[in-house]
Amino acid sequence: MPITLIIIAITCVVSFMAFSNRRLMDDLIMWPPPIDRQHAYYRLVTYGFIHADFQHLLFNMLTLFFFGRQMEPFYASQLGVLGFALFYLGGLVVSILPTWLQHRGDPSYRSLGASGAVSAVLFAFILLAPWARIYVFVLPLPAVIYAALYTIYSIYMDRNGRDNVNHSAHLWGAAYGVAFTLLIQPQLLSSFLGQLSHPRF
Repeated sequence: MPITLIIIAITCVVSFMAFSNRRLMDDLIMWPPPIDRQHAYYRLVTYGFIHADFQHLLFNMLTLFFFGRQMEPFYASQLGVLGFALFYLGGLVVSILPTWLQHRGDPSYRSLGASGAVSAVLFAFILLAPWARIYVFVLPLPAVIYAALYTIYSIYMDRNGRDNVNHSAHLWGAAYGVAFTLLIQPQLLSSFLGQLSHPRF
């Protein structure tokens, strides 16, 4: 079974369990006090397997399904059969680290959801195929244009938003997705720039 589907299955099962089990939710969520005091560093991964509600879960898993299937063969070819799992778990950790460091002294802060790692997958895809179409509702956008709009929106909301969404994790996840992918295959940068010079709308 593809790693992408295994991740989706585990995330859905754990999320549905946590919807009706507050103790499980509290045990897995990214919450600074137990990480600092009890060294519960596993929370820097497990927070990505729980979600606030069904809509939150559905959006993340649909995005992962469509783009994870595209990217999984690439990481398998570069890192072996578990390459995509390594990339995805790294995305969970890297995307949440700045949030954890920023809120270490705030016992009221919590964060959950796979959005950071999903952003990593999405932006890695955009690096490989910048002119592919991404549908925003019913509007098709070139992937690179979507990436620019997504980044601008996330930066603005991270600084000014009050919607209880961790936009910082989206940004750091996206940056990780591009950086990790270029690290394992640096020639992709010249390929990306070459594709940008030949727009395909």
